Order: sequence, then C-alpha cells, then structure tokens
Amino acid sequence: MDHTTLAVLVEAAHAGSLAAAARRLGISPLMATRRLAALEADVGARLMQRTTRSLALTPEGEAFLPYAQAMLENEAAARASVRPSSAGASGLLRLTASAAFGRKVVTPLVGEFLRANPQVSVDLLLTDTQVDIVGQGIDLAIRIAPLKDSGLIARRVAPNPRALYATPFYLEAHGTPGVIADLGGHQCLTLTGTTHWSFQAGGRTQRVRVQGRFTANSIEGLREICLSSAGIAILSGWDVREEVAAGRLVPIDLADGELEPLAIWAVHPSSRFVPPKVRLFVDALERALR
Repeated sequence: MDHTTLAVLVEAAHAGSLAAAARRLGISPLMATRRLAALEADVGARLMQRTTRSLALTPEGEAFLPYAQAMLENEAAARASVRPSSAGASGLLRLTASAAFGRKVVTPLVGEFLRANPQVSVDLLLTDTQVDIVGQGIDLAIRIAPLKDSGLIARRVAPNPRALYATPFYLEAHGTPGVIADLGGHQCLTLTGTTHWSFQAGGRTQRVRVQGRFTANSIEGLREICLSSAGIAILSGWDVREEVAAGRLVPIDLADGELEPLAIWAVHPSSRFVPPKVRLFVDALERALR
C-alpha cells in the first residue's frame, strides 16, 4: 500500500480538505484527489464523502484511519532507525502552546531549532483552548496544567513556578495581603469562570473564594491589567521575569500557604515511535527552561 497515498487520507482527515492536504504534502490538489481515489479503489470502499463545500470520513474511513496512521508511523520509525544521529531531524513539526508561553518561550526557541535543523519546518498554533492533538494532526503540545487521564503520552519538562503579583502602586494603595484570608478584601484578577484560588497549606489544599472587577480568557490579558495596578493576579515566573527585575511587579508571599504547583508538560499522541523532530524539540525546550 503506497504510503504517500495513505498520507493524503490522513492529512485530509486532519485538515478537513483535500486542498489543505495537498499543500501540506507539496503536491497539487488534482494529484491528491487521484491518490485518494486510488486508495479507495485499493481497499474497495469509499473512505471520504466529498462535496464542493465539505469533506468528511465515511464510517469505513473512520475505521481505516487509525491503521493508515499506524502504517505511516511505522514507516517513519523504519527510516529513523537507519538514519545517522548526526543527520538531525526532518519534516514538518506541528506544535501547539498557550498564547503567552508560546510567544515568550516557544517562539524564540523555534527560531533556534530551525537554525539547528535546516531540514525541519514548523507550524505553530498558539491558543488558550485545549486542542485535540490527534484530531488536528498535532505532533507536540506544550501544556501547563494538571493533566487528565488520556491515551496521550506526557513528559514532564520542567516545574512552572507561580506566585501572586501586583504593582507597587496597588500595594501602596490597598495594602499587601499577609495570609490567604486577606485575599477576600482585594481585587483578584482571574481567568473567566474562576471563582476560587487553591493553595497548599499544612499538607492540605485550601480553596479561597476570590472576586474582582476584571476577568479575562487569557493569561496575557491578566498580566496586562495587573500591570495597570488593577489588582492581584496569579502569574508564572517565566511570564513576568522582566517586569519583576524592573520593579514593575512585586511577588506576594502569604504566611499560611503557597499556590498549588504546576508543571510544564510535553504531550504527544503515541509512545510507539517518537519522531526525531519531536524528541529533539522537547530536549531543546527542557534545556531552555533549565
């Protein structure tokens, strides 16, 4: 079974169109259409329902897709097994990360990674919503959150220290909270939908209800409004290093508790074979965060 033909099916399923699949594979849309038709003739079933406006897997296509992905993965593993380690990585690396972490940490690292691996290209998706990395064909997701049980493979890359931050002006005007309970009297800047902050206190988790006049659906929004002296926000150390060094933000230590720790995770779809492009990028990220 021709692997380039299998790649058309896999890319079309991920991208939602044959034209997008053709662009990713570097072939013409007509060639992509012909190869999909050849695959359907080979397996004896219609794998995709195509109209002028949409494309979707048929039930037979949904059943066949995991096998097509596995065959492509095995081919990549076979090629990698005989490639000298000095050859480095190659191919398209699809990454996703949150907007703030992506802009401050991942994007600068991508530039270095591209220079070190001239046969790699990168497609970076920055979003604060959780992405279905299997459904969207993502090779690697960088996540900063407690991970839910799933069929994905996760590697802990680094801790993600967080703290409460406010500007000197805000603290002069409203006072500095000394214990967890003091937060109830402050403007707490939270992610949309958040009603409580969790702290580790005496070996137990303590949740405190917080409120304020501003919420946002992104960490970047919280950081910017925090810098305007509107209140107190939970922010990561990598996100405010320059602001703290310049004295624009001040970390707040509470005597009776610390924020629940989070970690930075590298998440990918399968443990059977980790492509060199994924392995090398995770290693580079780990070094950068160290």
